[in-house]
Amino acid sequence: MILLSTDWGLAWGMAGISVGVVFAILILLVGVLYIFSAVARGTAAKAEAAAKPKVLTGAEYVKSKQADIASASDAEKVALATAIYLYMGNQHDEESGILTIHHTNHTAWHAELNRHL
Repeated sequence: MILLSTDWGLAWGMAGISVGVVFAILILLVGVLYIFSAVARGTAAKAEAAAKPKVLTGAEYVKSKQADIASASDAEKVALATAIYLYMGNQHDEESGILTIHHTNHTAWHAELNRHL
């Protein structure tokens, strides 16, 4: 008898409204995600454009390097000249290629713990 006393118009109306609200929220969510992705693409494109190195022509490159050298301190110039001299003269240290690792039985943390015991 409950079926006979149900107002089917109101029940179908409430079901339609709830389905409509769910779809409206889904459409709104898709729109927000689309806007966020468009903003992210624009930001990524700007960052990529800013990160591209500027390619200099021959004369521009020489001018920029001359400006870099002119602004270097005397110590930097001496270090660069010494490095070039040693590299060109092949006068660098000969390394043995052997690593020596000294193992200790107790670390400083372990020694600190044992001191308080």
